[in-house]
Amino acid sequence: MKRTMIALLATLPAIAAAADQKPSPAWERIKPYFSPPPELASDFGPYRSPLKFDDGSEVKTPRDWQRRREEILAYWHGRMGQWPPVNEKPQVQWLEKVRPEGENFVRHKVRLGITPKHETDGYVLVPDGEGRRPAVLVVFYDPETAVNLAGPAKRTRAFGYDLAKRGFVVLSIGQPSQLYYPDQQSATLQPLSALAYAAANCYHVLASMPEVDPQRVGVTGHSYGGKWAMFASCLYDKFACSAWSDGGVVFDEKRSNVNYWEPWYLGYEPGKEPARKRGLVTDSNPRTGAYKKFMEERHDLHELHALMAPRPFLVSGGSEDPPARWKALNHAVAVNKLLGYENRVGMTNRPAHDPTEESNEQMYLFFEHFLQANRD
Repeated sequence: MKRTMIALLATLPAIAAAADQKPSPAWERIKPYFSPPPELASDFGPYRSPLKFDDGSEVKTPRDWQRRREEILAYWHGRMGQWPPVNEKPQVQWLEKVRPEGENFVRHKVRLGITPKHETDGYVLVPDGEGRRPAVLVVFYDPETAVNLAGPAKRTRAFGYDLAKRGFVVLSIGQPSQLYYPDQQSATLQPLSALAYAAANCYHVLASMPEVDPQRVGVTGHSYGGKWAMFASCLYDKFACSAWSDGGVVFDEKRSNVNYWEPWYLGYEPGKEPARKRGLVTDSNPRTGAYKKFMEERHDLHELHALMAPRPFLVSGGSEDPPARWKALNHAVAVNKLLGYENRVGMTNRPAHDPTEESNEQMYLFFEHFLQANRD
């Protein structure tokens, strides 16, 4: 069993391969969020267990899980499109360097390739200090919001700014329109998978920096960015951990903001013009693209959550991810239990969609514990 576990975890970040971390002040504050409410603790909802192979046989050992994990990845990439090779030696243009007045970090504006066909601008925040530090990739519509350059109305979405002040190296990128690879007319990837691929390339931007410990890189985002961060971390296991802010962690056709069916997420069909109309799925505005296949074949996002195991993740839930989402998250808990891990799946909750100071603090403590505590 021990040799099997070592083989399974050999390619994952050190944070996952290590034994459960020692208690930290951050952990004491977030520990309650890593257990479902008692009434949901044994509720797995209508979701098919990821601990069953496609042929119906059960996953009984960590070695079985390694094969099942490969099966899940093959299915999702098969439906969404196979990625081009990830660029492990990215070229970055360092455009300008600013030390904001009164801050403990330097802000660089950068331009980088996120696919072989696309570039984007972003910001790198490097805190003062020496040695290799943990890092977080923050994804959203634009790179300015996360680094507190979008004005006071978006202050609670400035995840990167707050994390840099806490000692994390940060890369903030945006994608204000849909990402089609190689182009919209003949895309070979569903747009959300293309975004995840872009994030995988951005992992290597951070990992190649001398200030960054490549074993301690996380990813996060809010709403659109929450979807993006979830797909990125689940599909690319070099991310050590991840936090997803109210993007919708399961398919839910009753919620207009949990809109994975839209062509700019998973509903893309090559050559289908005009695309389906924006809005909820109806008889006159039906499912399309990979999303249609996922629903017909009874697959849901809990399968992707399971790919995180044993890497930790936190759902920062708001209106789109209420406590009932534990029914899906319990499946990831079960996978971690099979692998011998606990306290790897957490969820916080707030009433509204927008982040709050409290929900942000919980998220930052999550990153402090899993990427920073006992390691500096």
